[in-house]
Amino acid sequence: MAQTIPHNMRVISTNKEMSQACREALKPVGLVPTMGALHPGHLSLVGQARADNLTVAVSIFVNPTQFGDKKDLQGYPRDMEGDINLLRQHGVDLVYAPKVEEVYPDGFDTWVDVGPLADKLEGLHRPGHFRGVATVVSKLFNVMRPDRAYFGQKDGQQVVVIQKLARDLDMGVEVVIMPTIRELDGLAMSSRNVQLTPEQRQAAPVVHSALCQAYLLWTDGERDGDKLRQAAQEILRSESMVDSIDYVSVANISTLDEVERVEGRAMVSAAAHMGPVRLIDNLVLE
Repeated sequence: MAQTIPHNMRVISTNKEMSQACREALKPVGLVPTMGALHPGHLSLVGQARADNLTVAVSIFVNPTQFGDKKDLQGYPRDMEGDINLLRQHGVDLVYAPKVEEVYPDGFDTWVDVGPLADKLEGLHRPGHFRGVATVVSKLFNVMRPDRAYFGQKDGQQVVVIQKLARDLDMGVEVVIMPTIRELDGLAMSSRNVQLTPEQRQAAPVVHSALCQAYLLWTDGERDGDKLRQAAQEILRSESMVDSIDYVSVANISTLDEVERVEGRAMVSAAAHMGPVRLIDNLVLE
């Protein structure tokens, strides 16, 4: 697809101005919410949004309320200037880059709780994470009123949470899920990957390999959840660079409850620590 270079991409930092820009924009409006430090995974979402909509908006906001760990928040990679240049090259019309006070002004105290979905897997290891995600995504949807919003499958649980949020609260936004974009060796692209040492980076694709092992067993006809989990666990444990494993899951794709037997669609997912980086990945069994 030929990339268009717009002359007038607008970078906006206030809710009021962004709401007005989206109201006046050519419809449909496609939104790609990001925390910046953009990589080809984000750009695949931008490309799809460009193909589907007359106006493309991208938000860049490192959302403090989804981080449990202050150090993780401070260390999160940021490159606003680089991000804005990339988005300009990829034909984006509107960039929303608010300050924290704009999103969470003094006295802010209204939160979106997505129920039991938020307490499993990632939620178990990062309490409050999905409350932060659901709240900020609700705010972005309310400020911009997009017709479509684009998310990557890499954050498998987040995808399920946001689809439920949009449905339960009648947000009127079509949530579009795009495939995980991977490095050549299978590692799921993530802004945090830059924090891996060369040795860790070399070992990091083990998370994807572990999930692939479960996937292969499943394609061979194995339906026992424990056997699939065990197969993935063994691969992860065999890699000495993995410091710890938070979970290996084979869960129902809608409820995220662990399954004894895989009937219908399921998601096999894992989270493991390697040095300062927590690697997450998933594959959908369908």
